Formats: sequence, structure tokens, C-alpha cells
Amino acid sequence: MGDAFPSLKVERRTTTLRELALEKMRTAILDAHFLPGERLVERALCEELGVSRTVVREVLRHLEAEGLVDSIPNQGPIVAVLDAETAAQIYEIRALLEGDAAMACARHADEALVSRLADCIEGIARAFETHAHQTVRELTTTFYEHMFHGGDKKVALEIVQTLNARINRLRAMTIASDDRGRQAVAEMNLILDAIRCRDPERARDAATTHVERVAAIAAQLLQQGRGQASGAHYALAS
Repeated sequence: MGDAFPSLKVERRTTTLRELALEKMRTAILDAHFLPGERLVERALCEELGVSRTVVREVLRHLEAEGLVDSIPNQGPIVAVLDAETAAQIYEIRALLEGDAAMACARHADEALVSRLADCIEGIARAFETHAHQTVRELTTTFYEHMFHGGDKKVALEIVQTLNARINRLRAMTIASDDRGRQAVAEMNLILDAIRCRDPERARDAATTHVERVAAIAAQLLQQGRGQASGAHYALAS
């Protein structure tokens, strides 16, 4: 009887134009090609991205859901403005969830996972040295994904992933601050060392301290207005 119905199997296609445009726009916002509060004009974006207005509208709706774009009545979409109170709440959530995940990971991690975490930190250190900040963001996200999976904290990871765009927006700001590369790598190595030693409480404390330190940096930068500093401009359609 089942053969009478068409197959529900979804054919995997190559990356769509919408997905490519979304990644370009997300990266452009994170790298401050578009500044907080800047209007996002559909016609201009169509030209820069080389896509239709339909695609641009879909991308902007997705970025609004991620918290990177706001829609203002009688003005249209703008790049969401970094808000100190919202940032503080995001870091508070991170501290709770990442601290718990680090503790669980220290209880359950095997040598293979420890090795993957170490590889991420080594890659982050190299990326900081070459000022490859997008790579820093990507590898940092991967580090935490490994940690959450290692602690079997799947639901907690899903919660964090809903905030990933805004987390990376803040991360883009803080990793560019003075000497943050050396500090961040040292702090992450403390988390790794506690996990490697199977010390749950120390892993939790190291993860929580790491978040608290970067939260303080972000708060200071936002207070100084440096969260709206411009970055390098580039062609979105490249």
C-alpha cells in the first residue's frame, strides 16, 4: 500500500542561492561591513549580492529571526543595535549552560573528544595570530559544540544555537579587542585541562570564568560605543 504514495525522500541539492546570500549577509554584519543601526535597502542589497529582491527579503527575514536585523516601522530593516542589557543576559545564559556542559563533559569525555577540543584551541590560536577573526568565530563555535555533545547536553546546545548569531556578533566585537587572543586561548586551555583531568567542578568554574571575563570586556566596549566601529568593506557578491 505504501508504494502507492510518492516518496517523501528529500533530494539533497547543492547550496542554494538563498543560503549563499544569507551567509554573505551574516558575515558582513558580523564583520561590521554594515554597522549597527544602518538601513538595509533592498535595491542596494540586490545589486551588491547579485540576487533577486525575493531572495533579499527572505534573507532579511531570517536575519531578523536571528536577532541581527530589526524591522522599524516606516523605516524598514536595519542592522540590529547592540544593546548592553541584552548582551548581559546572553552572557548570563552562556555562563549557566556552558558551565554545566563543561562539568558534564569532564565526567564523560574520552580521549578522542579531548583531542578534538585541543585541535580547536590550536586552530583558534593560529587564527588569532593571522587576524583571521571569522575562523576564530567558527572554531570557537565548533569547540563548544564538541563540549556540549561530549556532556550529552543536546537540549542545552539547541538553546545556545538559537542565540549563535547574536553570540557571534558579540564575539566579533570582543575578539578584536587588545590582547584578547592570548587571554581567550589561555582561558580555553584551562577548560580543556580540567576536562582532560576529569575534574567536573574545575571545568565548570573555568568555563564560567571565561564567559564572565568576556562579558566584562563586552560591557566596557559597548559603554565606550566601540561596538559600532567599522570594519573592512568588501564586495558581497564576490
